[in-house]
Amino acid sequence: MGRNYRLVVFDWDGTLLDSAGAIVACMQAAATDLGLLPPDEKTARQVIGLGLHDALSQAMPGVPAREYPRIAERYRHHYLAKDHELSLFFGARELVEELSGSGCLLGVATGKSRLGLNRALEASGLKGYFHATRCADECSSKPAPDMLWEIMDELDMVSGQTLMIGDTTHDLQMAKNAGVGALAVGYGAHAREALQAERPLGLFDELGQLAEWLRRHG
Repeated sequence: MGRNYRLVVFDWDGTLLDSAGAIVACMQAAATDLGLLPPDEKTARQVIGLGLHDALSQAMPGVPAREYPRIAERYRHHYLAKDHELSLFFGARELVEELSGSGCLLGVATGKSRLGLNRALEASGLKGYFHATRCADECSSKPAPDMLWEIMDELDMVSGQTLMIGDTTHDLQMAKNAGVGALAVGYGAHAREALQAERPLGLFDELGQLAEWLRRHG
């Protein structure tokens, strides 16, 4: 791997873990459990990566905020029943290992809770590769720049040394707001056209293509 970027920060769901479909299904099931109108698939996919409050306010705008804890509880119930079935995307483990072996610092910036990310890192076997992580229950939700700023501050990196990789416009907008370069993957939650409109440095349909870009430019 090249060394133009000394810190690479990944989104988790839909970028490294093939979980977008499960998130949509669990969000819809949680709403149905409580007799609420579930969001359609497109709407649910659009809010993946946001913190809980922002995600629910956009996905179910007619539901009062006082209902959010109940929805979250039902969502966790369904997700925890499914998460053992989820797997990393093909090539994700190899990419993380290759970046780590090149001496690159690695981070995660995710809309998951801290409890959820810790569980996912343990289950995937990737926990030991990441030097700093930030979750939506620890600082401002994407697309605010706080997650990236805090990771950079912790690892003593600056924006020009940092690269964000994600599958949603929230990831790309967060990177832009933080002054950080960004790459997008088109196999996750958001449509390729929406990602392209954010003008990332590159947009890839599979992790092998992303890895090759990093070898040449990273």
